[in-house]
Amino acid sequence: MTEKELLELGFVKEFSLGNIDDQPEYYYYIKDFTDGLSFISNASDEISDSRGWYVEFFNTEIPVRYCEYDKVKSLFELIEDGLVKK
Repeated sequence: MTEKELLELGFVKEFSLGNIDDQPEYYYYIKDFTDGLSFISNASDEISDSRGWYVEFFNTEIPVRYCEYDKVKSLFELIEDGLVKK
């Protein structure tokens, strides 16, 4: 996935707390649906030519990871459809 696709999916860029030369060490993306249901990307310092961006369910014992935009988009549509609106 690309950073542009992450933003299209509603992810928000977050920066690390540590700095090197007054710049954040790394950044990542996060998307919250509701308390207890969030997704997080890998960090910018983990990106390489062979390994792009991916997202995972946040804070799970066993990682559940998605690398393809279309699959993440479909998953998010299903989640949004199933959210109970108060």
